[in-house]
Amino acid sequence: MQMTWRWYGEGNDSVTLKQIKQIPGVEGIVWALHNKAAGEVWEVAEIEEVRKQLEPYGFNMDVVESVNVHDDIKIGLPTRDALIENYKTTLRNLAKFGVKVVCYNFMPVFDWTRTDLHHELPDGSNALFYEKKVIREDPIEMARYIIEGSKGYTMPGWEPERLEHLKELFEAYKPVTKEKLWENLKYFLEAIMPTCEECNIKMAIHQDDPPWDIFGLPRLLVDEAAIDKFLKLVDNPYSGLTLCSGSLGANEKNRVANIVRKHCDRIYFAHIRNVKHYEGGDFSEVSHRDCDGDVGILDIIKAYHDCGYTGYIRPDHGRHIWDEKCRPGYGLYDRALGVMYILGVWDALEKFDNK
Repeated sequence: MQMTWRWYGEGNDSVTLKQIKQIPGVEGIVWALHNKAAGEVWEVAEIEEVRKQLEPYGFNMDVVESVNVHDDIKIGLPTRDALIENYKTTLRNLAKFGVKVVCYNFMPVFDWTRTDLHHELPDGSNALFYEKKVIREDPIEMARYIIEGSKGYTMPGWEPERLEHLKELFEAYKPVTKEKLWENLKYFLEAIMPTCEECNIKMAIHQDDPPWDIFGLPRLLVDEAAIDKFLKLVDNPYSGLTLCSGSLGANEKNRVANIVRKHCDRIYFAHIRNVKHYEGGDFSEVSHRDCDGDVGILDIIKAYHDCGYTGYIRPDHGRHIWDEKCRPGYGLYDRALGVMYILGVWDALEKFDNK
């Protein structure tokens, strides 16, 4: 496997490249142009600026997270074809810099959703938390809370300029059933696959977070059956998964390690995140240590190792510890601990499984 680290860019992240360089084992930076709205072309000169920032530290820029898909494509509006052409242009521009994997999602309106960005855990640290009864309330109020809680950092999927039109977006999604959303996802993938083949870029879809419908909006990538359906939808080796143990693991019925073993050859990017379940469907993100959560981190890492996984992996979401002031879920310290935990398990498997 190849260890990576998600970084939001200069001036948009509390963590510096110099700090990341000191974390053993991190080879690549997972990056994006966070100032670009969904549907806009990522220009060569803009990508070159990121390359210049990474080059002195020796990091690769193989993985992008994310090139967001415009809502018009998800809804299936007549404007989607022009937006898909823009997406193809972005893929071609990324290929000029050796990008190999593009993470994306197909969630309507919202990206990930949490009800508390700074929930205090028993050890005094803070983490992202989801309380199911709160999510039933006004989505506009929910969006306002997320934006205010971001403390000035960009929050992908929760951009203020986009959420200003929340009522209109909800109205536009009204005719979009779950089956229609599947159809629109298929249309998008079939349109871009020839470009992916041309550019040798693999598309890796992220699961819906949390893995159930919210605010009456349909969600697709929620369990093993849905992943099976997705991989058959456009059965092309350039269409695969960003398998997120935390997104899937929010539903305690999901067995992530089983999915890894079943579809390892189509997992191009792995997110290792741990969550703890509470009554009523509530959950909290916790440390990467297996016994602190309920998703089976050890089994998941072993599944990747047993399958001979050589793709990209990163610690996903960390607690806020040691009084760190950072983007919710994306501080330095707990994610660095996560890197070392994952690599420690992997090193042990390498050493003792071969004896």
